[in-house]
Amino acid sequence: MSASPVFALRKAIRAYLLADAGFAAAFGQKLYDEAPHGTEPPYALFGEAQLRDWSADLSPGAEQLFTIGVTSTTRGLSEALELAQRIADLIDESPLNLQDHRLIDLRFLSMETRRDQNGRFARVNLRFRATTEYL
Repeated sequence: MSASPVFALRKAIRAYLLADAGFAAAFGQKLYDEAPHGTEPPYALFGEAQLRDWSADLSPGAEQLFTIGVTSTTRGLSEALELAQRIADLIDESPLNLQDHRLIDLRFLSMETRRDQNGRFARVNLRFRATTEYL
């Protein structure tokens, strides 16, 4: 059985981002499914994912809508926005290699900002759309 398209895409995105020197300088290895307790920002998190059938007559496929969030404690939103934009620029239309799947398209869709814990944390959520085919 092939790997889940969601898992395959997250694994490929993680490898791609961690291999980028600019991402590594800004985040180190701090790209998580869930941040470990006590992790100091800035860090990035894989968020919600929605998977839909995107099959054609001869090729089974999937469409994913997913979120990557950036968390910062710097006053204001400037650091979180800058770091989020770095991720959006890196991932949008990137040539990722997925296990058991072929990436057809990967697009940045939108960005949303918010503050948590009485303004202590600045958060930026990036939303993407990806389409894949099973190999």
